[in-house]
Amino acid sequence: MDRIFLALGAISAGLSVAAGAFGAHGLKARIPPDLLVIWETGARYQMYHAFALMAAAWAWSRGAAARGPAVWAGWLFVVGTLIFSGSLYALAFTGIRGIGAVTVLGGIAFLAGWVFLALAALRV
Repeated sequence: MDRIFLALGAISAGLSVAAGAFGAHGLKARIPPDLLVIWETGARYQMYHAFALMAAAWAWSRGAAARGPAVWAGWLFVVGTLIFSGSLYALAFTGIRGIGAVTVLGGIAFLAGWVFLALAALRV
């Protein structure tokens, strides 16, 4: 599981860099500034949680006692990224503000992931 989370974290970090560059260079002249800020927020939180996935991989590798919470943390970070950042990217592209209601679910997944990562750290 540690290799899966490490790989997913690296892939997510790379995609975050690509999303940030696309926002800075490809979207800057195409979408309004308020939507560009939303795009950038999605990319920033994707990067934060790419590193969190790598931390979950590390916690998993530290021993059996940490593995359960580390697995929960890792998958919550994956789901949170898909929902949180994905919904912000969709909102920025479409301008449909109702999509923002879904973003909250991704934020809840992120928060739960951090709780489980803390539990994993306490069990290391």
